[in-house]
Amino acid sequence: MGEQGERPRNTDGQYADRIPPEAVLDVFDDREDMARPLTAGDVMDALDCSRRTAHNKLSTLVDRGTLETRKVGARSRVWWVPMPRGPESRTDERPLPVTNAIQDASLPGSGPTLEARREALSAAYDYLAANPEAKKADFLRDVYHDHPAGYESPEAWWNALHPALKDLPGVDPPAERGHLWHFLGGD
Repeated sequence: MGEQGERPRNTDGQYADRIPPEAVLDVFDDREDMARPLTAGDVMDALDCSRRTAHNKLSTLVDRGTLETRKVGARSRVWWVPMPRGPESRTDERPLPVTNAIQDASLPGSGPTLEARREALSAAYDYLAANPEAKKADFLRDVYHDHPAGYESPEAWWNALHPALKDLPGVDPPAERGHLWHFLGGD
């Protein structure tokens, strides 16, 4: 074999990879501030490896889609773990306070039933946003049938949903029964 301390080689005579790319992920997991991006120097220091090795490992993880990177100067680059979008994240332009209010709305039920009722509330909100003046009958006609949320009658559906709907941002409920609901905006 070789001298003691020489890096091991594989069967092709190349240096065996003693630092797997997953070791770099441990460096990201060990950060105190999970939002802080890392530099190749941070990885070098943590893994006691060369700059080239750090760059190679980081590049491998970017190629796999595990990390993201961008240049931050003429010769500087940072890497970070991308944050996945949760199921409550929407691809439309609904403001986050509205999405959070729908998620936090007081609706009866739990599990899939509660989720169906949140979807019904969301559909009612979207309907009002698209139709800024609507009556109860409009919601029952245009929203209930596509989003019954486990309710057997439109009246039971409305009785459960309208208290939550009136608390959503930008919703102006009528002062009296039978009058128009108004949409003032989602912020």
